[in-house]
Amino acid sequence: MDSWNPAQYHRFADARQRPAADLVARIPAAAPKAIYDLGCGSGKSTILLAERWPDASTTGIDSSPAMLAAARHDFPGLAFIEADIATWNPPRPADLLFSNATLQWLDDHQTLFPLLFAGVAPGGWFAVQMPRNHDQPSHQAMLSAAEAGPWRDRLRPLLRPSPVGTAESYHALMSPLAAEVDIWETSYLHVLTGANPVVEWTKGTALKPLLDALESPWHEAFEAEYRARVAKAYPTEADGRTLFRFKRLFILAKRAT
Repeated sequence: MDSWNPAQYHRFADARQRPAADLVARIPAAAPKAIYDLGCGSGKSTILLAERWPDASTTGIDSSPAMLAAARHDFPGLAFIEADIATWNPPRPADLLFSNATLQWLDDHQTLFPLLFAGVAPGGWFAVQMPRNHDQPSHQAMLSAAEAGPWRDRLRPLLRPSPVGTAESYHALMSPLAAEVDIWETSYLHVLTGANPVVEWTKGTALKPLLDALESPWHEAFEAEYRARVAKAYPTEADGRTLFRFKRLFILAKRAT
């Protein structure tokens, strides 16, 4: 997407940041020299990498001018480059190629992952986190709401029912290429506040391309259709908060020396 909204995305900044921090903590790299953060967004994952390995050259890569503007404002000491990571190549082999909550936006992982991994230096690491919540009500409601009104033909080309594969499929993909592969899944239980907060969460990510594709009055009608489904799937608890379970897939792959 070329129209990311940093303010909307950061409404749940702490919860969105946690998987990135968890992944950084699990990377076994001792002293990487060249680190690239693919899909760095506003730089909140890039700074985690720079803080863990302060002697490394750490660069954030993203295609969103709005997100990069926020990154450069908040972290002026870091380097950020505007580029399409689907076609980008590192200027030097990466000792650590990192990507948090980005590669799910790109298709054909069978081709993409080997291409990215080819940019990792011998002995270097490829570290990836992707949301895998597309079988849950938050995302299934997008599919059903998209089919529920006159906007269906406009939205069908944008629907991505299952953009992330199983852990087993990525193990089969990466094992022949890597010296070591470690894959795991984590289900986070986020405790959210506010009115229908799951909608506010998805408006910053998966729902955004669908809303952007519609003009008034379809835009408002589709959002209302989705809101009704989500409110039913995620009722407010007695204390006024909403529980939002969210699954994520983590991949660590080491290139042979």
